This record gives sequence, structure tokens and C-alpha cells, in this order.
Amino acid sequence: MSFFAILIALLLEQARPLAYDNPVHGAMRGWARLVRRNLDAGQSAHGWLAWSLAVGVPAMVAWLIYWGLNAFSPLVGLLWLVAVLYVTLGFRQFSHHFSDIRQAMEAGDDLTAREKFANWLRVDAQTLPRSELLRQVIEHSVVSAHRHVFGVLVAFVFFWMIGMGPVGAVLYRMAEYVSRNWRPRLDGTPSAALQQAAATAWEWIDFVPARATALGFAIVGNFEEAVANWRSEAERHAPGSDGVVLAATAGAINVRLAAQAPSDAVLAQGEAGGRADPQMAHLGGVVGLVWRTVVLWMLLLALLSLARLVG
Repeated sequence: MSFFAILIALLLEQARPLAYDNPVHGAMRGWARLVRRNLDAGQSAHGWLAWSLAVGVPAMVAWLIYWGLNAFSPLVGLLWLVAVLYVTLGFRQFSHHFSDIRQAMEAGDDLTAREKFANWLRVDAQTLPRSELLRQVIEHSVVSAHRHVFGVLVAFVFFWMIGMGPVGAVLYRMAEYVSRNWRPRLDGTPSAALQQAAATAWEWIDFVPARATALGFAIVGNFEEAVANWRSEAERHAPGSDGVVLAATAGAINVRLAAQAPSDAVLAQGEAGGRADPQMAHLGGVVGLVWRTVVLWMLLLALLSLARLVG
């Protein structure tokens, strides 16, 4: 059932992408904001309580609805799985930014590309050199693909296998959202305790999905380079699990993403096979890498579903 639910959700999302200001995401943002305002009292216990309610309540509601509908009719339960995956899983929640930037850069319009990049991430990108813009577009696109697609897939499949339906997809997306949203603000909120709880919980939850994404990139890309870069340079690319994903990406498509020390740069220049600075061709390489990984995980999920059916 999970294979068909994921396949249908992905096809629906490609045909009719969910708008950013859709009511479901708006309700989840409102729920997280309500919890923060009412429970953030500055203590560690309050931070963990707020996180548990902000993330756990939507996940449990999704599971209870699935449990009730599935008991009534497995077909209705499947429709609920598709609906939950449709709002938590998908490329089109971020890929239009990547496509717009890529088209502008291919047309030689770097000014428009920088404006679109700035609008995407709410940053000042007017002074970014072209190579740095390419690097950041690759990095943010890969991390977004992990968080919106592969991480959700891994979390969903794990909880589905233990009989909890869509809990994993909702848990992962809500945990990712609050880890981004509960960061320091100009008005002094949220508290340090709440920030710590959200960041720590996200690090735990994303540990396995990030490494599954990195493994997928390695399998469909340059395996040896991806694994070597993952093991030796993950911390150089980014802190935490994002560094694992980016290091595997850099090795899989043979691109230099991490900042290098001068000695490393000299060594890379002197070696045939050293990774190249980001080029336009690497944007196409990222697209191919991501889609090949999707096909890989869908094939594995189909085999898993078939094995469960036969067993």
C-alpha cells in the first residue's frame, strides 16, 4: 500500500503542485506558533514539552484518522495516506525556485538569477560571484530535495512498517519546520531552551534519513568518491546531517562544494581527477542525481511491498 500511496502522491504533486499558502501548511504553522506562544517559558522542560506538542499532536492526529479510516475500509485508508503524503512530500514545493534560477543562468541573466535566489532564501545575493551563486544553488537544492522528498520517504516507510501509517511523514516535516522556525528572532523569541530542543530533536530525527539520502546519491553517482568525501569531509561542508548529504553530493557528481584550505586547493589542482568548481553542467548533474535516486528508492520500495505481500 505504501508504494502506491507514494507513487500516486508524487504524480499528483507533479500534476497539481501544492501552493505555498495552502490551508494545510498554514494550519500547521499556526499550530506551531500557538504552542510556542503559550508554552515557551524559558525552561528546558518547557522547551521539550512545546516541541512534543507542536510535532507530536499533528502526527498522532494523522495516525488516529488513518487507523479509523483503514478499519472502515483499506481503500479509504489508502486515500488518507495519499492526502498526507501530498502535503508533506514533493519536489514542486521547492523545485520551481531551482528551475527559475537555472533558466536565468542558462540565458546569461545572472542579475535575475541572483534576484530569484534572494527571493527564495530571503538573503542578499547581489554581490555573489557566479561560481559562488552556482555553489549555493546546488547546496540549497540538494538539501531541499533531501528534506522535502528523501527524508520524508525514509521516515514514512519506517513508521508504516511498524503499523503507524503516515506518522513518519508528518513527524519529519513538522520537526524540520520547527527546527527552522524556532530560531533566534529580533524580538528575542523563541527562548534558548526552545531553540535547543528543536535543534536537538531535529538532529536525532534526521540522522538516519540523511545517511539514507547520502547512500542513495552514492549508489546512483560516483560511489567511491561519494563515500570517501562523506567519511572525510562532511563537517567541512556543513554542520550536522546536512554536511553528510552535501559531502556525498560533491563526490557523486564530482563538484567542489566545501571551502578548501590553500594546501587542499594546490593539491586538487595538481591531481587529475580533483573535483571541479561548480559549473552550469553541475546543475543538470544535480537534477539527474536526484531523479535517479527517486527511481532507486521507488524500486526498493516496490520490492519491499512485494516481499510483504508474498510473505
